Amino acid sequence: MKIINRCTIEFASIPENVAFARVAVAAFASQLDCTLPELEEIKVAVSEAVGNAIIHGYRNKPDKTVRVIVTIYKEGLEIRVEDCGTGIADIDLAMQPAYSTDPERMGLGFVFMQSFSDRLQVDSSPGQGTTVTMFKQIGLRGAKARAN
Repeated sequence: MKIINRCTIEFASIPENVAFARVAVAAFASQLDCTLPELEEIKVAVSEAVGNAIIHGYRNKPDKTVRVIVTIYKEGLEIRVEDCGTGIADIDLAMQPAYSTDPERMGLGFVFMQSFSDRLQVDSSPGQGTTVTMFKQIGLRGAKARAN
Protein backbone atom coordinates (compact mmCIF):
# COMPACT_ATOMS: atom_id res chain seq x y z
CA MET A 1 0.00 0.00 0.00
CA LYS A 2 1.23 3.45 -0.86
CA ILE A 3 1.59 5.83 2.09
CA ILE A 4 -0.09 9.18 1.49
CA ASN A 5 0.58 10.72 4.90
CA ARG A 6 1.78 9.63 8.34
CA CYS A 7 1.79 11.09 11.83
CA THR A 8 3.50 9.78 14.98
CA ILE A 9 2.73 11.13 18.44
CA GLU A 10 4.13 10.08 21.81
CA PHE A 11 2.78 11.11 25.16
CA ALA A 12 2.91 10.29 28.85
CA SER A 13 0.78 7.41 30.08
CA ILE A 14 -1.69 9.55 31.99
CA PRO A 15 -5.49 9.37 31.63
CA GLU A 16 -5.73 12.97 30.41
CA ASN A 17 -3.90 11.97 27.25
CA VAL A 18 -6.68 9.60 26.15
CA ALA A 19 -8.73 12.65 25.12
CA PHE A 20 -5.67 14.22 23.48
CA ALA A 21 -5.01 11.07 21.43
CA ARG A 22 -8.60 10.76 20.24
CA VAL A 23 -8.76 14.41 19.14
CA ALA A 24 -5.30 14.34 17.52
CA VAL A 25 -6.07 11.19 15.51
CA ALA A 26 -9.50 12.49 14.49
CA ALA A 27 -7.96 15.79 13.35
CA PHE A 28 -5.38 13.93 11.27
CA ALA A 29 -8.01 11.57 9.85
CA SER A 30 -10.28 14.47 8.89
CA GLN A 31 -8.14 15.13 5.82
CA LEU A 32 -9.82 11.99 4.42
CA ASP A 33 -13.22 13.68 4.28
CA CYS A 34 -14.58 11.25 6.88
CA THR A 35 -18.23 11.29 7.76
CA LEU A 36 -19.09 12.36 11.31
CA PRO A 37 -20.03 8.77 12.27
CA GLU A 38 -16.67 7.54 10.92
CA LEU A 39 -14.81 10.16 12.98
CA GLU A 40 -16.76 9.15 16.08
CA GLU A 41 -15.89 5.48 15.53
CA ILE A 42 -12.22 6.38 15.08
CA LYS A 43 -12.26 8.40 18.30
CA VAL A 44 -13.86 5.57 20.29
CA ALA A 45 -11.42 2.98 18.93
CA VAL A 46 -8.42 5.21 19.72
CA SER A 47 -9.75 5.93 23.21
CA GLU A 48 -10.09 2.22 23.93
CA ALA A 49 -6.63 1.32 22.60
CA VAL A 50 -4.86 4.18 24.40
CA GLY A 51 -6.86 3.56 27.58
CA ASN A 52 -5.86 -0.11 27.51
CA ALA A 53 -2.20 0.84 27.12
CA ILE A 54 -2.36 3.15 30.14
CA ILE A 55 -4.57 1.06 32.41
CA HIS A 56 -3.55 -2.49 31.55
CA GLY A 57 -0.19 -2.13 29.82
CA TYR A 58 1.34 0.34 32.24
CA ARG A 59 -0.96 -0.23 35.23
CA ASN A 60 -1.54 3.52 35.48
CA LYS A 61 2.16 4.36 35.92
CA PRO A 62 2.38 7.96 34.67
CA ASP A 63 6.08 7.88 33.76
CA LYS A 64 5.70 5.62 30.71
CA THR A 65 5.19 6.49 27.03
CA VAL A 66 2.38 5.58 24.64
CA ARG A 67 3.05 5.90 20.91
CA VAL A 68 0.34 6.35 18.30
CA ILE A 69 1.18 6.08 14.61
CA VAL A 70 -1.51 7.04 12.12
CA THR A 71 -0.99 6.28 8.44
CA ILE A 72 -3.17 7.28 5.54
CA TYR A 73 -3.17 4.98 2.53
CA LYS A 74 -5.26 5.18 -0.63
CA GLU A 75 -7.17 2.22 0.81
CA GLY A 76 -7.91 3.82 4.19
CA LEU A 77 -6.58 4.69 7.63
CA GLU A 78 -4.28 2.62 9.85
CA ILE A 79 -3.95 3.43 13.55
CA ARG A 80 -1.24 1.72 15.58
CA VAL A 81 -1.07 2.12 19.36
CA GLU A 82 2.09 0.85 21.05
CA ASP A 83 3.16 0.41 24.63
CA CYS A 84 6.15 -1.27 26.26
CA GLY A 85 4.15 -2.46 29.25
CA THR A 86 3.18 -5.75 30.83
CA GLY A 87 1.94 -7.36 27.61
CA ILE A 88 -0.92 -9.79 27.20
CA ALA A 89 -0.37 -13.46 28.04
CA ASP A 90 -3.50 -14.73 26.27
CA ILE A 91 -4.70 -12.44 23.47
CA ASP A 92 -7.68 -14.65 22.57
CA LEU A 93 -8.93 -14.49 26.17
CA ALA A 94 -8.29 -10.74 26.41
CA MET A 95 -10.40 -10.16 23.31
CA GLN A 96 -13.44 -11.96 24.73
CA PRO A 97 -16.39 -9.66 25.56
CA ALA A 98 -16.57 -8.75 29.26
CA TYR A 99 -13.04 -10.04 30.02
CA SER A 100 -10.86 -7.62 31.99
CA THR A 101 -7.91 -7.88 34.34
CA ASP A 102 -9.45 -4.97 36.27
CA PRO A 103 -12.74 -5.85 38.00
CA GLU A 104 -13.80 -2.20 37.81
CA ARG A 105 -13.71 -2.28 33.98
CA MET A 106 -16.40 -3.62 31.63
CA GLY A 107 -14.00 -5.49 29.35
CA LEU A 108 -15.41 -4.11 26.10
CA GLY A 109 -12.36 -2.29 24.73
CA PHE A 110 -11.42 -4.87 22.13
CA VAL A 111 -15.09 -5.35 21.24
CA PHE A 112 -15.36 -1.65 20.36
CA MET A 113 -12.05 -1.69 18.48
CA GLN A 114 -13.20 -4.69 16.42
CA SER A 115 -16.61 -3.28 15.62
CA PHE A 116 -15.23 0.14 14.58
CA SER A 117 -12.38 -1.25 12.45
CA ASP A 118 -12.32 -3.26 9.26
CA ARG A 119 -9.24 -5.09 10.56
CA LEU A 120 -7.82 -5.41 14.06
CA GLN A 121 -4.52 -7.03 14.92
CA VAL A 122 -3.09 -7.37 18.42
CA ASP A 123 0.56 -8.31 18.90
CA SER A 124 1.81 -8.75 22.42
CA SER A 125 4.44 -10.49 24.52
CA PRO A 126 4.36 -10.66 28.31
CA GLY A 127 6.85 -8.18 29.71
CA GLN A 128 7.49 -6.66 26.26
CA GLY A 129 4.37 -4.64 25.55
CA THR A 130 1.48 -4.57 23.12
CA THR A 131 0.82 -3.17 19.66
CA VAL A 132 -2.77 -2.74 18.54
CA THR A 133 -3.20 -2.08 14.82
CA MET A 134 -6.57 -1.01 13.46
CA PHE A 135 -7.42 -0.40 9.82
CA LYS A 136 -10.51 1.42 8.58
CA GLN A 137 -11.53 1.82 4.97
CA ILE A 138 -12.60 5.39 4.38
CA GLY A 139 -13.55 7.36 1.30
CA LEU A 140 -10.41 9.21 0.26
CA ARG A 141 -11.85 12.09 -1.74
CA GLY A 142 -9.36 14.73 -0.60
CA ALA A 143 -6.28 12.56 -0.02
CA LYS A 144 -6.87 10.48 -3.15
CA ALA A 145 -6.95 13.56 -5.32
CA ARG A 146 -3.58 14.66 -3.88
CA ALA A 147 -2.03 11.19 -4.35
CA ASN A 148 -2.87 10.88 -8.03
